[in-house]
Amino acid sequence: MSIAGYWGLFNELLMISSAIVVAFGWYFIRHKRIDIHRKFMLAGASLGAAFFVSYVFSTFIIGDTFFGGPKKYRAPYQLFLQVHVMLATAAAVMGVITLRWALQARFNKHRKIAPWTATFWFIAASTGLLVFLMLFVVFPPGPTTKSLLQILTGH
Repeated sequence: MSIAGYWGLFNELLMISSAIVVAFGWYFIRHKRIDIHRKFMLAGASLGAAFFVSYVFSTFIIGDTFFGGPKKYRAPYQLFLQVHVMLATAAAVMGVITLRWALQARFNKHRKIAPWTATFWFIAASTGLLVFLMLFVVFPPGPTTKSLLQILTGH
């Protein structure tokens, strides 16, 4: 596997870990364990933020890897990827809002959006895993675009 694949795997592990931790946090709030819920959700948000930083960093340093599967699957893959990106973006924005309302003790608002946020987070993590599998496991990876580092150094 290439460095793009390994970094993609690292990013995916961060995102899946975030979703698992959020699931535990959701479990604990359903059982009125508020302090444990808070710790799990803060850990889940931290893992999600670490994913975002790592993803952006890898995009600038390594570049983006194109779909390398059969041509007949490229259009469906691109459509799936765009849906994933929209869901992940919505989940991230909702996550910031949900976390902000919790930290401001605006729990009436927090309670209304939090289940939706977690659901979007789970879907984004799942679709992200499928994107990773299609890019690096199921099919051979396509070319990786020139990274910022290559552009700046000319190599």
